[in-house]
Amino acid sequence: MRRYFLQTLAGRAIVVGLAIKLALAIASAIAGGLPAFLTVVDTAAGLAVAAGTAYFVFQLIVRAKRRLLWRVRRKLILSYIFVGFVPALLIVAFFLLCGFLLFYNFSSYLVQSRLRALSEETRFLAQSTALEIQRAGGRDGSAILRRREAAAAEQYPELSMALVPVRRSCATSTGTPQASEVTPQALSAERWSATAGPWKHLDPPTYLPTWVPCSGFAGVFAYTHGGPVGSPAEDTHLLVRGAGFPDSPHPAYAVVVDLLINDRVRQQLRGETGVEVKAVTAAAPTELLPGQPLQGRAGGHARGTPSGPTTGFLSSVPSLMEYREWATGTPGMLNVTTAVSIPDLYDKISAAEGSVGRTFSQGLLLVLFVIGALFLIIEVIAALAGFALARSITGSVHELFTGTERVRQGDFTHKIAVRSEDQLGELAGSFNQMTASIEDLLREAAEKKRLEEELRIAHEIQMSLLPQGPLRMPGLSVTALCVPAREVGGDYYDFLSLGDQRLGVLIADVSGKGTSAALYMAELKGLVLSLSRIHPSPRELLVQANRLIAEHLDARSFITMTYAVVDLRACTITYARAGHTPLIYVAGGSVPQARILAPDGLVLGLKIDNGEMFERLLQEETIPLQAGDLYVFFTDGISEAMNARDDCFGEARLGQLVEAHAHLRSDELRERVLREISAFVGDAPQHDDMTMILLKVDEVAEAVA
Repeated sequence: MRRYFLQTLAGRAIVVGLAIKLALAIASAIAGGLPAFLTVVDTAAGLAVAAGTAYFVFQLIVRAKRRLLWRVRRKLILSYIFVGFVPALLIVAFFLLCGFLLFYNFSSYLVQSRLRALSEETRFLAQSTALEIQRAGGRDGSAILRRREAAAAEQYPELSMALVPVRRSCATSTGTPQASEVTPQALSAERWSATAGPWKHLDPPTYLPTWVPCSGFAGVFAYTHGGPVGSPAEDTHLLVRGAGFPDSPHPAYAVVVDLLINDRVRQQLRGETGVEVKAVTAAAPTELLPGQPLQGRAGGHARGTPSGPTTGFLSSVPSLMEYREWATGTPGMLNVTTAVSIPDLYDKISAAEGSVGRTFSQGLLLVLFVIGALFLIIEVIAALAGFALARSITGSVHELFTGTERVRQGDFTHKIAVRSEDQLGELAGSFNQMTASIEDLLREAAEKKRLEEELRIAHEIQMSLLPQGPLRMPGLSVTALCVPAREVGGDYYDFLSLGDQRLGVLIADVSGKGTSAALYMAELKGLVLSLSRIHPSPRELLVQANRLIAEHLDARSFITMTYAVVDLRACTITYARAGHTPLIYVAGGSVPQARILAPDGLVLGLKIDNGEMFERLLQEETIPLQAGDLYVFFTDGISEAMNARDDCFGEARLGQLVEAHAHLRSDELRERVLREISAFVGDAPQHDDMTMILLKVDEVAEAVA
């Protein structure tokens, strides 16, 4: 936490901003206020704190999102919620809202239409009463009023009527009053004042306001007993009031009829429409917004004892209606709370269709409810199936993750339980097979490494069997190389010191490559070392070696070998070839010329007539030594080196190369030959062991290995 607030720009902005605001708050408390420039500083500090806080909130949201959505299960669940569950909820909410709006508007329409009908009945009652008084010549107005009230009270209890004096002219076509009225004080004693009914809700009207037209009026009014309409202590009630005039261009009176929206009227309203008016709250008339209509048809009642509790989704449906203030005609707004009974409302709507239509409508309604129930059931099943599917998928993924972690730690024996026969199950099986394969590969790699280590040791041992270090012998320059095709090979060369300025030079090639050829090569070395001390002649050594080797060599194997004895005292070189590659001889002189020497001889190790054919065919030749002579001993890995087109380097090419560079020192000539062979072969792999000995006769004793 300290690092975030002290080592980040946003954290430092918050700390510095809070420090500045705290200092300014203390200064303001002491000085009783802040100058204008310090107010700007305080605002800047607040912005810095807000910016730093916004940055940390953003980082917190990003990290929470990354941490929340790291698991695949949470991603799948959230995707299902947003793809399947949320749209289903939106669809349900959409249709519920559509149903609410439908029943809201329809119930409001039913209430308003019923109240409009009641108001028209009161206006009709007032108009007919005024005409009856006119037909009676204005006599017995009070009696007519009481008779009419008594007749109407059977249907509408608490109905009240009043005879109100007026003085106006209704001769114009618009029906708007033209003559001014007399005041209530002037008319209070006249005969056009009478009442009928209880008049418990309000005092009877003593005059008719000027805003009432000559055509009469029917509408809804709000009244209270606890204070002005819209006050906190209001006890709002509604009534339907109608006013009517006699048929005269200068009426002297008007009849006013009040019908309270009481419990009985509400009960009738519920029985006729299926909608129950529960409560009414009213705003003061002055709070009506400009531009709203001055005349409306709406109604309801406020606090009262409902006829029966109504509960459910539409038990409290608000509706806006309009009422009038009697003295001035100023309109106000009513918030009428109604309770809609869907079954009752549906019965009222379908009752007009007859029994057949009603049965058909009920069938459609039943189908609608069945479809809704199926929708909910399918949604629940889909939710459960989605969560189960997400769990099965993420469970397999989690096991795969655990398995890969175990494999990363080196535990290749861990196996994942295959619990399903789907693609994830096959993936788990493939993972188990992969870990088993990796375990086998590791064992094979360890075994291969062990074999490579053994071959490396065998290679070192084989190389140690070859001559080590330069050959130092006055009068000769000798160099050699051996390049196995594998870690170990079957080629072998050796220099044998025979004493009395005599040197034995041996080069051999065991058929095949690899470990078996290397073992035969090691056996051959010991045999030749022993025979070289007994047989000074190369032919005798090879004959005896063939007899010994044939007894132990595999019938499928053989050995080719060339053995030469260099006698510096006698200035001769005597050699014999047992099926080996020819010997290249370049005589010293002003014009070097290469000769390929290939005396007869069979390979060693053939089990034929006890070695008699080998002894009969083997030839031995002697060549005098001269200064500058060059002798090249090589195996078939040199002459048969192949390129990518399977062309061989060849003995002729090697002879020409040696002839052209015979003047070079032996070690330089060796490197020259190797470069030419490498250039000829190119990228082709080495297919056989390459061994070569270069022996050069010097006038001075400069031996170079």
